[in-house]
Amino acid sequence: MQNMRGKLCIVTGANRGIGFQTTKGLAEQKATVVMVCRDLLEGQKSLEKIKSITGNQSLYLMYCDVSSMKSIQRFTKEFTNRFTCLNVLINNAGALYSLRETTEEGYEKTIATNYLGSVYLTNSLLPMLEEKTPSRIINLGSITHHKAKIDWNDIMFNKNYNSKLAYANSKLMLKTYTKLLAMQLRESNITANLVQPGFVATDLGLKMDNFWDRLGFLVTRPIQISPEKATETIIWAAIDPDLEKITGKTFYNKKEIKTSIVTYDENFQEKLWQETLIYIRE
Repeated sequence: MQNMRGKLCIVTGANRGIGFQTTKGLAEQKATVVMVCRDLLEGQKSLEKIKSITGNQSLYLMYCDVSSMKSIQRFTKEFTNRFTCLNVLINNAGALYSLRETTEEGYEKTIATNYLGSVYLTNSLLPMLEEKTPSRIINLGSITHHKAKIDWNDIMFNKNYNSKLAYANSKLMLKTYTKLLAMQLRESNITANLVQPGFVATDLGLKMDNFWDRLGFLVTRPIQISPEKATETIIWAAIDPDLEKITGKTFYNKKEIKTSIVTYDENFQEKLWQETLIYIRE
């Protein structure tokens, strides 16, 4: 692992769970970290706690609701006004909604948070990532992507909403996008990889409205891994010098793994990208 002093990193959803532990791990490696949160009160508490634990004072808190394209626009403008480059972007923020909710743009919130927001934020920050290379993009996936089934006529689940399917679809989309992004950036010195953390004991499922969904997460707590353990591979993927030229891969427990066969399909990649542009075009 290399010392990250002088390197600027962004972690979305940084105030708790995997995001908190990722920020702490980067801070321990002397990185400058921008904690991107939609709850500034909790974010400030987490920032102060990480400063106290690590002794690293180079931490900044910025607001962004990554489910909102307008919020991402505002954040990008503020970020580019404050900083001159970006070395590592970690798209950690995620959500799962029992009942169908929509963003201010009218997009289904699970898809918007886990997929569209990550894509839009990444594309918006590419000029900053290009300023001082090598730089890295790390997206977070899930094994649930194997259960995805995308209806191109109803990506936003306007008809029959299924929370678990929406989550699985969002992760399949993100995995596919990561491979496509790596191809798009192959002539640059920017890498794009995805980390599959595993079945992690976060509060994601506990916030679901459905009692049985929450109970399911509680019952499986004993087999879930800690956010600290899950973060190890994220930190490794973000800063290990041996991965400087490695791109378009998915990692689990610091090893490359295969993803759903459809993520390698160029026709599927192109279809997804064209559909995505409908939602993220200004």
